[in-house]
Amino acid sequence: MRLDLFKTVWGHEGTFEEAATLAVDAGFAGIEAPAPADAEEFQQLATVLATHGLDYIAEICTAGSYVPDRHATPDEHLASLETKIKRSLPLDPRFCNVMAGCDAWPLDVQIDFFRRAQDLADRFGVMCSFETHRGRSFFNPWVTRDVLRAVPDLRITCDFSHWVVVCERLMDSEWDTILEVAEKAHHMHSRVGYDQGPQVPHPAAPEYAEALESHERCWQAIWESQARRGYAVSTMTPEFGPDGYLHTQPFTGMPVADLWQVNKWVGLRERDRFADWVGVKQTRAVG
Repeated sequence: MRLDLFKTVWGHEGTFEEAATLAVDAGFAGIEAPAPADAEEFQQLATVLATHGLDYIAEICTAGSYVPDRHATPDEHLASLETKIKRSLPLDPRFCNVMAGCDAWPLDVQIDFFRRAQDLADRFGVMCSFETHRGRSFFNPWVTRDVLRAVPDLRITCDFSHWVVVCERLMDSEWDTILEVAEKAHHMHSRVGYDQGPQVPHPAAPEYAEALESHERCWQAIWESQARRGYAVSTMTPEFGPDGYLHTQPFTGMPVADLWQVNKWVGLRERDRFADWVGVKQTRAVG
């Protein structure tokens, strides 16, 4: 089993070519990004991926951007999902990472929506991994768990930083639920949240060691589950980002950290931890 890291373009202010160069230099396997609606940008991304031999994860937000249109219906979310799946397919994504639905829907509506979303993905023959994300259907552990129980074919992208801030506590307190949803985890976003926010100022800072270690326990639970389920490859996108996530200095607005340096630090740390974890498993198997 191996770990493939992907560079997000969220917060990247340069070109696709520059993003690809950073990814290659860090040893990342690919790029996670929306498929551009603009034809010229689409071709630029396609060319960069091919030139650098990088894999691609398609990022999809249904009916809006990261925060959904509050009044969009489930049908409108499904129409948006279909449009964006079609747009991404010429880029040959490994899978689509989808921020789907709305947090305000009742549970029965959530379940019906995800049954239809999974049917749509199956019709196009593409893996859709639905992300745990504030504002979206999977904004907390228990709605996510209940939908997964009702629609067991679903696969999810686990970004536990969202749940930490929604629940105002680290996820060790919900370990049974973490272990249950880990059984459906396909992909991970490795951002570290804390009880008052979705992103610590810097994950290497000693004052956030407890938060980092808590997230790492959750990520390892996913690796354990994926190994049992026969995954040959686990994927992870370090996803510290901008837009209010990145802490800044008062009055000046100067960021307290460089996003790419933070994301690379997380990625390389987790690559080392993954290698250690695989080594321990192999030693135990031999013993």
